[in-house]
Parts: sequence; C-alpha cells; structure tokens
Amino acid sequence: MAKPKAPLFPNVPNSTIPRDMKKIEGDTQNIYEAISIIAKRSNQIASKLKEEMQGQMQEYINESDNLEEVHENREQIELSMAYERLPKPTIIATEEFLNGKVYYRNPAKDDQK
Repeated sequence: MAKPKAPLFPNVPNSTIPRDMKKIEGDTQNIYEAISIIAKRSNQIASKLKEEMQGQMQEYINESDNLEEVHENREQIELSMAYERLPKPTIIATEEFLNGKVYYRNPAKDDQK
C-alpha cells in the first residue's frame, strides 16, 4: 500500500493549540491581513494534498472492478485514513507563517512606499 509521502511539515501539531495574537500579527501589523495570508496558504496546501491523494488513489482503480469492489478497496480506505491523520492545512499554514516560511506581499502597501 502506498502511504502519503513523508510530511513536509514534521514539527506541526495535529490539533489546535492556543496562539499569541501579537505573534500572528507579526510583520503585517494587522491581524486581519495575517489571517488572510494564512487562509490563502491553507487553500494552497489543501489543494496540493488533494491532488496528491487523488493521484495515489488512481493507482488502485481498475477498469474491470465493479461498483461494489471499488467501494470496498482496502488500500484506498487505508490511504484516505492516512491523509485524514495529517495535520489540517490551516495548522500547517499557521506554523509556516509564524516561522517565516510564507512569502507574501501587499501591492497596496508597496504603492504607498
């Protein structure tokens, strides 16, 4: 059975933890802008994980399988469960943002300088 690749985010917790709002504001000096950046990065991570999982699921689909066999494919179930155990994209994006691993820019602020 193919398992998800080694996570690119090994130090990310699997559950929600309290955060210091001042740390999240960081360089942006605006909590709403910081949350927007984190949300956009979270969407990128979620779509990447979805594409990766669907690609791995395709390996287990046979054209000769009937409908019942497709729904009972054990490898697909185990693969989807492995992806469910990964940290949520919002948690990953928050960790990346706090560690300075997210590149962002605000064109409106760039024009003012």
